Amino acid sequence: MFVYLSKKIAIPHNLALQVVAWNSAQGWIACGGESGLLKVLKLESSSEAPAKTAGAQSNLSMNQTLEGHQGNIMVITWNDNFRKLTTSDQNGLIIVWMLHRGIWFEEMINNRNRSVVRDMKWSPDFQKICIIYEDGAVIVGTVDGQRLWGKEIKTQLAFVEWSPDGKNILFCTLNGEVHVYDTEGIYSHRVPIYCLDNGTEGSVAISGIHWYSGFVGPDNQIPALCVGFENGRVQIMRSDSDDKPVLIDTQLRCTGLRWDPNGTTVAVAGMQTQQQAGPGPDREVGVVQFYAPTGQHLRTLRVPGSNLRCISWEGNGLRLALAVDSHIFFANIRPDYLWGYFSHTLVYAVLKKERSEHVVVFWDTQSDEKYTKYIKHVMHIRSSDEFCVLVTKADDSSGQYIIIVCNDIGSPVDSKYLHIEPIHVSMTNSHVIIASEDVVYIWMYRNSVTKHSGGHSELAGMLGGNKRRTEMMFHIDESFAPGTGLHDKEGFVPPVAPAQDPIACIAATEQCFLVARESGVVQRYSLPHLSIEARFAIRCRPQVVAANCDSTRMSVIDINGMLTLYDIEVKGGSTTGMLVGQADKKPSTEAAVGTQLEFERKDVWNMRWASDNPDLFAIMEKTRMYIIRGLLPEEPVLSNAYICAFRDLQIQSVLIDEVIQNPESPRKEVLLDFETKSLRDTRDILTKVSNLKDAFNYVDDNPHPRLWRLLAEAALGQLDFGVAEKAFVRFEDYQGIQLVKRLRLLDDKVKQKAEVAAYFQRFDEAESLYREIDRKDLAIDLRVRLGDWFRVIQLAHGGNEDLLQQAWSSIGDYYADRGKWSNAAQYYAKAQNNSALVDTYYFLEDYDSLERLINYLPEGSPLLTDIGNKFALVGLCEQAVAAFTRHGDVKTAVDTCVMLNQWDQAVTIAQQHNFQQIEGLLAKYAQHLLDKNKKIEAVQLYRKANRHTEAAKLLAQMAKEMPGGAQKNPDRIKKLYLLAALEVEKFKTKTMDAQMTGATNGTMTTAQTVQSLITADQSVASDRALESPWRGCEAFHLYLVAQRQLYEGHYEQAMKTALRLADYEDILDMQTIYSIIALTTYYNKFFMQCSKAFIKLEASGDINEEMRTKFSDLALRIFTRNQPRDPSSRMMPCPKCHQRMHDWCVSCPSCNYRLPFCVASGRSIFPEEKAGGLHGPEDGAGVLGSASGVVKCRCCRHRMYTSEVRKLRNCPLCHSRLDAAYNNEPRF
Repeated sequence: MFVYLSKKIAIPHNLALQVVAWNSAQGWIACGGESGLLKVLKLESSSEAPAKTAGAQSNLSMNQTLEGHQGNIMVITWNDNFRKLTTSDQNGLIIVWMLHRGIWFEEMINNRNRSVVRDMKWSPDFQKICIIYEDGAVIVGTVDGQRLWGKEIKTQLAFVEWSPDGKNILFCTLNGEVHVYDTEGIYSHRVPIYCLDNGTEGSVAISGIHWYSGFVGPDNQIPALCVGFENGRVQIMRSDSDDKPVLIDTQLRCTGLRWDPNGTTVAVAGMQTQQQAGPGPDREVGVVQFYAPTGQHLRTLRVPGSNLRCISWEGNGLRLALAVDSHIFFANIRPDYLWGYFSHTLVYAVLKKERSEHVVVFWDTQSDEKYTKYIKHVMHIRSSDEFCVLVTKADDSSGQYIIIVCNDIGSPVDSKYLHIEPIHVSMTNSHVIIASEDVVYIWMYRNSVTKHSGGHSELAGMLGGNKRRTEMMFHIDESFAPGTGLHDKEGFVPPVAPAQDPIACIAATEQCFLVARESGVVQRYSLPHLSIEARFAIRCRPQVVAANCDSTRMSVIDINGMLTLYDIEVKGGSTTGMLVGQADKKPSTEAAVGTQLEFERKDVWNMRWASDNPDLFAIMEKTRMYIIRGLLPEEPVLSNAYICAFRDLQIQSVLIDEVIQNPESPRKEVLLDFETKSLRDTRDILTKVSNLKDAFNYVDDNPHPRLWRLLAEAALGQLDFGVAEKAFVRFEDYQGIQLVKRLRLLDDKVKQKAEVAAYFQRFDEAESLYREIDRKDLAIDLRVRLGDWFRVIQLAHGGNEDLLQQAWSSIGDYYADRGKWSNAAQYYAKAQNNSALVDTYYFLEDYDSLERLINYLPEGSPLLTDIGNKFALVGLCEQAVAAFTRHGDVKTAVDTCVMLNQWDQAVTIAQQHNFQQIEGLLAKYAQHLLDKNKKIEAVQLYRKANRHTEAAKLLAQMAKEMPGGAQKNPDRIKKLYLLAALEVEKFKTKTMDAQMTGATNGTMTTAQTVQSLITADQSVASDRALESPWRGCEAFHLYLVAQRQLYEGHYEQAMKTALRLADYEDILDMQTIYSIIALTTYYNKFFMQCSKAFIKLEASGDINEEMRTKFSDLALRIFTRNQPRDPSSRMMPCPKCHQRMHDWCVSCPSCNYRLPFCVASGRSIFPEEKAGGLHGPEDGAGVLGSASGVVKCRCCRHRMYTSEVRKLRNCPLCHSRLDAAYNNEPRF
């Protein structure tokens, strides 16, 4: 930070000031002094006079004398929230003042008449005030004048302070003690004092106490409580019980101290004794010392006068008011903000106390776009031409620091971790240089131009040839003699002892970097190959150093704000004579390196060298900006802005104070541009003098590329091609030289003017000039070169069709680049740009238009492949196949079907185009699914590929392998068998349909038909599940029907159903079949059939011994009480031999004819049995409710009694709709 005195206000009648207080909210300044002097002043703020922010002096907008006190004013305090001023004099009179219509009036008066008021403080919320008297009396009251409590403390008091949370009050006694009380006046504890020497406690008076109230919270570790003593000792504490405070010896007779409004700086004011050179007595001078919360000394401000009594900060922390004798001095504070400028981007960081982190804003000053990031512990920001570097502290306990290189939108480009504390940071276009107190770290984040010179051969050998190292680290006192090592970061060993002469500041250019130490020693190192080039001493303590663009001069701003210049050019010869540790071998060139030039400026707080001229630099001196050419300053300009860049004789600066106060929405008005005198004079000459020779002579005397460019542009405007060509040659602008040659070839001055207007980007003027001479073609050509296709369409309307198509297509590109795909599609369609139209429809998801484009494109067009791929990506198989097929790429069409799992379509396409590879691919994929035990997916694959037999086999296998069998999952097994049977039926139907179609068309002979039938029969006869597909379904269906009838108590029906299960021993196991038969016959009292079932159970080898034993025991218990005889039952004739047999028989005992069964009830169907038990013909008509009483499902071709299915709509076996079956409607 930098501090300088900027303004002085004299008090009338030379009355000495005692106190001064600055209202932080409204900006009023109250000052009090002898004989009741009390004035309220106000300076013009930046919001009231925005034009003044550039650096003009502030004038008084209020100057009122308040009358009411007679004695010397002792205490002044402001209530910022309620706009009240409270004052007290040496007689104990307290007056509360209020503002009414711009004038201050007395609101309340109080006079205790016993003692003098020593201090008054408002609580942090401005609701309470604590008043202390010298005799120990304490009064706490509210803002409206009510007394809360009072207390007499048995000691003399000097100062009072509130804690930031308002829960404690600190009282300072005259003998230097600090006591803590709560808000009710109850004593808590005593604040420990560590800054005084042993034995002096209680004898040194306190000169000031201030507890910054901005940091609130138990986790806060930033020191905020500052206590100062008259002997200059100061301690800064984190809390009122901190046992490790920051201790400072200011070497002052301290008179007061105050924190700035941000809590980042504490100002300690006092008087310092200076010894006189002569025999006269020593004199005291006013001094203000500025410290960081950590105790680091930031700045010293010397104030003229014999008595500095009080200080007070402005609300924004940019000015400090000082009461000195009978004057108020104002000191301007120029903080070290975290900011940088590069690539038209301003990057800055502001601490957000509510989030305990920094908001880092990348503000593009041209487009006004802002990119915001939140980063914790930002310590430094530096910038180069294209990048910036952020140095932060790692948010963990590792103690590391992070170096982040970012581009102009805040995106990190690269980063490194570092273990040394980054106190000083500098950045070039290729290097980041960071220094602690005694260690320097160099990171080459981009490749830079290597130094090539004969004097570096020894260094190149030391560095190991052409091997480029990106990170280097070395100690500041380290020798750089040949053979001392490579100074790699990995091999660096940090020093143990602290440096005796620490680093004060650093600077870097593309060719070298400078390290300045607190003793004034400056060391110059070369880049990119690290070597020390020079070492010299300067007679000051540097705070900021900088080098010009060719590294020949160095500027130094010392801690007192004095700017000096030095010649640091290394003028050839070996550099080994200037190595550290060889001070006795000074070569002749060392006398030139470090020579101070005859140039000094005081109160300089900012400077920047021109990036393109080694003799130009700009400085900020108080509130003025000076541009220095060589060693001569130009006329100053009022400004208070920080310098961003200096290039092309133009200075870019920014009012960073205003940006930091409003970081979320900076205004473009904070950016200021200034021109050098030569640039301004050249503009004046070109505008006022018509003869360009005078301007040429002036620029020739003050050469600069910017001036030559300005002259060349003016010469072009006047069509003076001779001067323009000379200026372009001096400017080294090859394109400008070619432009002049091209202009000389033009035979028409209007054309020349038009080309010049186009060069100056006045395109409308150039177009109008072309149209004046009726050269519409040139106007169109100009717009085509500019890419202004909207204007091209207007100019070329009704003209060249190819040009219109090009314009429409380019306009489509314009809308496509901005994501306006609907507009782009319209113009692409006009331009017949099918390639772009395909992408546009795809982005619009307009697949209907994309599908119509397939038939519009010619066969074999490469765009069809692109369309097919796009359809495949979104899962539209049919459209993708159409595109690939039209392109003639059958293989890709088949692959797309396979990828989208459309195997039926893949097989169809393969058969149509005789594509044989589909069979192997299908089998491979099915095997892949089976290996992963995904049998259902494999079945689905076979079904989609119309491989019904394979699907049926797999379903039948799944049914057989179903865990638990018929005992646990009979319904699921029946469904699997049913699906297998339906797949076989589909296969048969498909085969018969193909044969019937061939026979109808006359393409198949009788022999071919017979051969196809034999082939189809062989394909199903190879597997029993395919030969009799319904057997498995029938078995489990009858098993389920028997179980249901048994549980419903229909024992006779259950027995008839169960007896049929004996025919399905190949599907159901013996125990399941004969157990259900034995159970149903037992309940129906058919003990003969029951006995036969038990015989089967006892004799079966498939049943284990234990179960057979149990069955034997159970049979013994049953048949010892019941004889194995069946009761009489109804007799029915056999349909084949007409012999009478029982109606529960499954087959005829005489001729073994197997009777069909009703799938609804499980009983045998006798052809003469009708719905009501009557007899009729064998076959019934296939409709519900027919006279025969029997219907047949046309899906599974199984029969059922009408009486059983009258209330059913679906077949009990295959579950197809019965009405749909008889009306030839779809069954699935």
